[in-house]
Amino acid sequence: MSLANSARVVIVGGAIIGSFCAWSLRKAGFTGRITVVEKDASYQFSSTALSAASIRTQFGTATNIQMSLFGAHMFRNIKAVFGDEADIGYREKGYLILGGHDQVAERIEAVRMQRSNGADIRVLDPDELGARFPGINFDDVGIGTLGVQHEGWFDAWSLLSEVRRAARRLGVDYVEAAANAFKTDGARVTGVELSNGDSLACDFCVLAAGALSGRLAASLGIGLPVVPKKRTVFSFKTPFRSNDFPMLFDSSGIWVRPEGEGYIGGIQPPVEIDVDADGDFEPHHELMDELFWPLLAKRIPAMEELRLNRAWAGHYEVNTLDHNGVVGAHDELTNLIFATGFSGHGVMHAPAVGRGVAELITAGEFRSIDMTPLGWARIRTSTPLFESIVY
Repeated sequence: MSLANSARVVIVGGAIIGSFCAWSLRKAGFTGRITVVEKDASYQFSSTALSAASIRTQFGTATNIQMSLFGAHMFRNIKAVFGDEADIGYREKGYLILGGHDQVAERIEAVRMQRSNGADIRVLDPDELGARFPGINFDDVGIGTLGVQHEGWFDAWSLLSEVRRAARRLGVDYVEAAANAFKTDGARVTGVELSNGDSLACDFCVLAAGALSGRLAASLGIGLPVVPKKRTVFSFKTPFRSNDFPMLFDSSGIWVRPEGEGYIGGIQPPVEIDVDADGDFEPHHELMDELFWPLLAKRIPAMEELRLNRAWAGHYEVNTLDHNGVVGAHDELTNLIFATGFSGHGVMHAPAVGRGVAELITAGEFRSIDMTPLGWARIRTSTPLFESIVY
């Protein structure tokens, strides 16, 4: 797949995935022209900017674990990567994922797999959980798993700003326009037509348009099962205090973590209202009183008293086949490379995906993390690689 460094690369989507692809290409020694197409340079409705911005190694897919470890290492050493002024507010407080009594054996087996792929996960029984996290009700919990390292949260906007700025310094061009159509010739994408009337010729086209990727792929006659799903985040204050509160993934389906002087949290909406969002960014306000708050108060009684500060909604780029990303080249349009469909974990995996795409273009293959399991082949044959830990 690789070409000489005089090749032209057009990346459709200029948020965290697209920007890491561009920057990683330059870091890999690519000297050709790189143009990133981003429809809104303010990123007001970008999934990156609206993300809860966390990173975990507790996945059910080995490739995801390896990508998380790469990202966590970068976040830990962010100043060495982007300079002494770089600060993404990385807090390595871990993920605490709770399970019921009927899930103990299954979860212990999952931890064995995670550890075999380099994750540092501790298994806690109910007594250990109660001693370590006072104030949380573990009566119905059979097991908790905690990431001892390489898990936590950060500021996604700061990370995007750093990588975008670094890419620009390395000669990457950013164009504010929407990608309206693709030009093709035989088995290749030859150009991208923009909403401003321009047309960008390309030797490689990277589709990193997040929740809009499925729609763009459809214009090429490609059935990419990536759709926008709305996810609401609630920001609130409560009297409950804990110095070592992790990102909590509850067995009820809620998640909550510290943010500033308060907390943020959310819950996936019921399937009957979890329709494709298509430009809808109005939060699911009703989820607070109907689902999130009662479940939160049951798990952490002191949080029954809370004051909602605000709520916002962003879009997950959900891969409806299996909730895993799609990374790699199309089998027929061989210079079209997918970097999309991460179903809520794109921000944490952006560094690894960027490096993987850069390797495909410069070397013709994955050389660091083998992302072949995330490739187009499984989409073509509808053979899912299910991610079992999804929030």
